[in-house]
Amino acid sequence: MRDPLSVLTDAFTSFLFGKVETTRLPVRTSTGQAQAVYLPTAAPGLGDSGVIIGREVYSGKGYIYDPFQLYGQQLPAPHWLVLGESGNGKSALEKTYVLRQLRFKDRQVVVLDAQGEDGVGEWNLIAQELGITPIRLDPMAALDHGIRLNPLDPSITTTGQLALLRTIIEVAMGHGLDERAGFALKVAHSYVNETIVDRQPVLSDIVEQLRHPEPESAEAMNVAIDDVRAWGLDVALVLDRLVDGDLRGMFDGPTTVGIDLDAPLIVFDLSHIDRNSIAMPILMAIVGVWLEHTWIRPDRKKRIFLVEEAWHIINSPFVAQLFQRLLKFGRRLGLSFVAVVHHLSDVVDGAAAKEAAAILKMASTRTIYAQKADEARATGRVLGLPRWAVEIIPTLTPGIAVWDVNGNVQVVKHLVTETERPLVFTDRAMTESSDDLADDALRAAELEAEERAAAFMEQHLGDTESTVA
Repeated sequence: MRDPLSVLTDAFTSFLFGKVETTRLPVRTSTGQAQAVYLPTAAPGLGDSGVIIGREVYSGKGYIYDPFQLYGQQLPAPHWLVLGESGNGKSALEKTYVLRQLRFKDRQVVVLDAQGEDGVGEWNLIAQELGITPIRLDPMAALDHGIRLNPLDPSITTTGQLALLRTIIEVAMGHGLDERAGFALKVAHSYVNETIVDRQPVLSDIVEQLRHPEPESAEAMNVAIDDVRAWGLDVALVLDRLVDGDLRGMFDGPTTVGIDLDAPLIVFDLSHIDRNSIAMPILMAIVGVWLEHTWIRPDRKKRIFLVEEAWHIINSPFVAQLFQRLLKFGRRLGLSFVAVVHHLSDVVDGAAAKEAAAILKMASTRTIYAQKADEARATGRVLGLPRWAVEIIPTLTPGIAVWDVNGNVQVVKHLVTETERPLVFTDRAMTESSDDLADDALRAAELEAEERAAAFMEQHLGDTESTVA
């Protein structure tokens, strides 16, 4: 029961001033409740350390991704697969991602640039902006003292050299080496490495030994010298293509001196190589193994190895085996492998299905741009995507993709700044239409969320740098 004096006081106050208002409790809210109301200010779902990709379409939250920051409990492997039809934004994503990663001092990036126009690769503008000269691999230029990469470079272990030689031959032949051909190659390689000590051994030395094997080699196996010569004849003919055929000049001499492997960005311009020829997977195998032994070091740097037209690697069982080893070692040495592929069916239905599956399994991050419905369903089955993600892939517009980061699936709008735009949209048609992409990509109801996300990105970028650097 209330105190009589209080009752009398309330009655007198009501008589003078009117009815007393009900006392209200102070408003209290948690950070989580506030973020639920104002989604664009909520903490990014993958954390707040790394590079900003854009924003989540449905929530408006900023989307930040970095395999080096997430590696561990959130991400079992730092490797990344990018899929999608041409013209949907894969190239813009790759380039802005690399540019933003290079803002951090402990990052290094190698790009195998297999596309281009007007005689230069797609990454030429970015390389120029950073003051870097691409390493242009061109058979015609190589004949005139151009860039050379030697598969027998002493920096590559003898085991690595022999594995690389086998891969080159098997890719060119389209099948594995039999025991006899493999023995002839091993004998020739061993002899060349043991007897040539005053210079770098080169492929022409191997070809010469295959054509004219030493009698001691035959005697050691108790076979006739003519048999050893016959076993190595097909191998010699394949290698002769790199020495005196249409690929001559790039691999039949000592490695070019002066290639800067300490630059923040290293671009191998492969745009002068026919993308549909057998030369491309051979070239990627040689570059990959050479980088494995010369570029990747056990230091504190984080390295990104981005390969366009990566189906040349994944779709060849022999090249894929070399890269599987590289990817396994890469996790320990701070390497993130980024494979860019147009169609997953190009690799999972081919002769290298087993090797392709192994590489895809190592890619814990998958980004899928627009695909046709049947391709989207096939991709969903292979990658284990949820049904809603598979259904939305055919409806995606340029710049929007489904991101699957170890099971965390989001639809993400990639944002490109005005500074980046002239560097990443190198195609004239894309440049002319790029200003309209955002309006076409999002419904009118999403425009306000995009503006808030962009403001969040500009405000948050400096904090993100300081967190990681």
